[in-house]
Amino acid sequence: MSCVQAAPATRRGKLAAAGQWMQRHGAAIRGVQWVVVAVYALLLLVPAVMPLPGDTAHLWNNLTLAAQFVFWGIWWPFVLLSMVMLGRVWCGVLCPEGALTEFASRHGRGGAIPHWMRWGGWPFVAFGLTTIYGQMVSVYQYPKAVLLVLGGSTVGAMIIGFLYGREKRIWCRYLCPVNGVFSLLARLAPFHYKVDEDAWRRSYTAGEHGGHRVIPVNCAPLVPLRNMKGAAACHMCGRCSGHRDAIALTWRSPSDEVVELGDRQASGWDTALVLYGLLGIAIGAFHWTGSPWFIDIKQSVAGWLIDRDITWPLETNAPWFLLTHYPEQNDVFSWLDGTMIVGYIVTTGIVYGTALFALLAAGTAFLGRFELRRLHHFAQALVPLAGAGVFLGLSATTLSLLRAEHVPLDWAADVRIAILVISNAWSAWLAWRVTGRYSARLWRRGLAMAGFVAALAVVDSAWWLMFWGWAH
Repeated sequence: MSCVQAAPATRRGKLAAAGQWMQRHGAAIRGVQWVVVAVYALLLLVPAVMPLPGDTAHLWNNLTLAAQFVFWGIWWPFVLLSMVMLGRVWCGVLCPEGALTEFASRHGRGGAIPHWMRWGGWPFVAFGLTTIYGQMVSVYQYPKAVLLVLGGSTVGAMIIGFLYGREKRIWCRYLCPVNGVFSLLARLAPFHYKVDEDAWRRSYTAGEHGGHRVIPVNCAPLVPLRNMKGAAACHMCGRCSGHRDAIALTWRSPSDEVVELGDRQASGWDTALVLYGLLGIAIGAFHWTGSPWFIDIKQSVAGWLIDRDITWPLETNAPWFLLTHYPEQNDVFSWLDGTMIVGYIVTTGIVYGTALFALLAAGTAFLGRFELRRLHHFAQALVPLAGAGVFLGLSATTLSLLRAEHVPLDWAADVRIAILVISNAWSAWLAWRVTGRYSARLWRRGLAMAGFVAALAVVDSAWWLMFWGWAH
């Protein structure tokens, strides 16, 4: 019996042809990945062994500042944006960790995936811990902290790849700190690899596949291709395009996955990541450096400790890999600073997350019989605003670096407002569509939307405080 990779794809337009091009040029894509790995290693390793930049350093003449700008000013904000615009193309085509973990898996032990790794809470826990730890060591400011956080994640990806799977991306599927965030944002992408299940079934007995064994596609992120729905887990690498003449890159409405598949895909951990992660912990991480409340509380606690002759929390002897410690930059965290940072971020996450959960629960209750599944579905409508918020928070670093170079930024406030307006409208539209899945009565849907709009206002209040309320 002869073996074939796949039958030629049905002609479905230019987008499907683009998917077929990716399938045919997989080797070139892997080459691009290794170029990104080399650039990533350069920006990660070299600044960590260089002296910290002085007062006269600029983005164009200092590799440390350039790397800081690339990682936090361009790389991460626009990777998030790419998830919404292109799906997880970053994961499948460019991500250095994905390439390295798959390479390690190709030459590793090939062990079975352990049960503990399949726990559904890892995306939320990994995101929360990484975010908090990054603030403790000032990951946005110092190259050694970048090496520790990003480099540590990369080493972890390679170790997991070496131990488990064979030519797979086990790390990406289960343990990557941003896998859950990427999964949520990719649900908004305007296209995906669509599976024609009828064509898949026909391929077993009819057409060019009859009598031939089709070589299975190596789906590195372990997506069950035959039953693949949506773009949440797909890395958009193109390897499966045209497989059995049943998979093709196609356009779709950006609302389809949240509205039509959200009741089946949504889970409690997704809701936790949206409400307590992206709209809670992340807000706290962006907030604390500019929050007068943080300063007031810290000063009150410090005064209380001094009055009682308890001075050890004020000491600054923590190592740099635990708390920020750069005396030459006059930037040193005490044990109190570290405790306050963690406490502020966690408290912010709990307060915002719980407030949003309560408002969504109240809105869901108006749609008829209360079910957690409906609430989880409703919560997914907040994904556009959640993603926009993280983009705005990260882009604050972009603007601060540009401001230091005396780049005019008069336009920044207008752009921020526009992003918030668009993302609020997008979330509200998704929420309205979701309510239509559970009730046809306008008064029920209207009351549910009242709760959702209140949730939007709570989120917007966080960004108003950060960009306008505390800035004056």
